[in-house]
Amino acid sequence: MKKNKKSNKNKSNGFRKYLAISLGVISIIVLWLVYFINVLPMEYFIVLCFLLLIIDVIVISLLLSFGTIKNILGGFFSLLLIVTMIVGINYELNTLDFFKQFGFNEYKTENYGIYVLKSSNYENIVDLENKSIGHLELKKNAGLNKMVDKITKKIEFKSKTYDDIYSMVSGLIGEKIEGIILEEAQVEILKEENYNEYELLKSIYGDAIELSIKKNKSNIDITKDSYNIYISGIDTYGNITNVSRSDVNILATVNPVKKEILLTNIPRDYYVKLHSFNEYDKLTHAGIYGIDESISTIEDLLDTKINYYVKVNFTSLIDIVDALDGIVVNSNYSFTTVDGYSFKKGNNYLDGKEALSFARERKAFKEGDRIRGENQQLILTSIINKATSTKIITNYTEILKAVKGKFITNIKDEEITKLIKMQFRDGQAWNIKSISVNGVDSYDYVYSYKKNKLYVMRPIQETVDNAKGKIKDVMK
Repeated sequence: MKKNKKSNKNKSNGFRKYLAISLGVISIIVLWLVYFINVLPMEYFIVLCFLLLIIDVIVISLLLSFGTIKNILGGFFSLLLIVTMIVGINYELNTLDFFKQFGFNEYKTENYGIYVLKSSNYENIVDLENKSIGHLELKKNAGLNKMVDKITKKIEFKSKTYDDIYSMVSGLIGEKIEGIILEEAQVEILKEENYNEYELLKSIYGDAIELSIKKNKSNIDITKDSYNIYISGIDTYGNITNVSRSDVNILATVNPVKKEILLTNIPRDYYVKLHSFNEYDKLTHAGIYGIDESISTIEDLLDTKINYYVKVNFTSLIDIVDALDGIVVNSNYSFTTVDGYSFKKGNNYLDGKEALSFARERKAFKEGDRIRGENQQLILTSIINKATSTKIITNYTEILKAVKGKFITNIKDEEITKLIKMQFRDGQAWNIKSISVNGVDSYDYVYSYKKNKLYVMRPIQETVDNAKGKIKDVMK
């Protein structure tokens, strides 16, 4: 009998010691991860260490002291702390995983295909051996150069250069050549402009070409210096690195000292001079040459340096909004989209697909792209407000998992952590304002599609100058 009591007591002592050691080890892991993530100011981290040390000492003292009640209390609180910290470790690991994507995806993907006539007997790239293949000018087009090099390693062919995609397709249909090389975004332009001859084509070979994005070196302190972030929303699903037309073009001007953010919307059809080609086109078409072309073109337009970029696509928006459990948007209009979604004037609760439809719609409005730009800013503001609210704590890890891989940016993780530390220290709210440049509806030839005059919005210089002034005011 006495031996059994002694044995039970030894087991109890052993279990309590195990709990005490586990509590100490897990506490060290939690603190190490907090330090490694580096989002807490050092003074906050020291306070956290001190508080956790005191709590651990008290709980372990209860756990290892004499007295059944103290042991029970110590056991209860130690288990509670261990479970809580394990949950915390899960949060920390997800945060670390999330930060890994910042500043490391500085490349773009161009998806090329070889197209032939559907009526032809060509089914594979080898069928074009010694045939004529058309392509655009290779100069200033690194991706197309790489694609041509890859094809050259597979077959021998006669190369024919065209000035634009329309004349190239016409050459194929007129049987002057047997195949043509088109990038995926160029195919989308043909579809958007209702170029029916596209239906006569089929793809027999495709390849993805990865290219480095030109880096904008920024020697700034993200917590003290003002800076510009280009937010680009491309009109595709799937791989975020794919080049495509940029339907969302918003410049966020940030002054971290004044706590001011100015969102400047630029309509997708704005008639601008492409930086690298020195020819006029719609701003949305700059995206098919990569986000670096969009950045350089907007820098020229607004006479300002863009330090950072964030690029998202349709999949990104749907997943982010759904991870936030929806957003509330205060619409200025009642309207129905081409997708069949209806929105009322006033507050609307939107899930991911509804938010995408709300942000893309333009045909429902007389002012078209102007109203769409306003709605995109409403969506962005609602996402920021929801993402910075305390409500996200309940599904924090789900949000990080949903966002992971759904955007690319050149903002580095250490810059983000500095910004978070600053926000912890002062806790001040940000003042977010929105403006938009405007223009006159018109039709003109564009660099990317020279067949017909397309709808464009010719800039009203007064609105551009006004935006330049407001951007400079925020950056002072």
